[in-house]
Amino acid sequence: MPNISYPPPDSLPLEDRDLLEHARWNGTPRPESQSIRSHVPAVLHAFTNAWRETFIEGVLDHSVKELCRVYVSQSIDCDY
Repeated sequence: MPNISYPPPDSLPLEDRDLLEHARWNGTPRPESQSIRSHVPAVLHAFTNAWRETFIEGVLDHSVKELCRVYVSQSIDCDY
């Protein structure tokens, strides 16, 4: 199984460190995934922008997000 390292935060530009800190503080997007994405700054920024526009800014109607949440939780047999 591959092992992808987390870059040292000190090696990243301040803007990228802020994105990682935001993920760590809020838990979303997953801090570990964001750290791995930071290996390629364009990927980190593209994912963060898409995440923000979809889940934070509300580009996607809330009822669709709720439908997705229920579908996923039922597909993995979660209590909600």
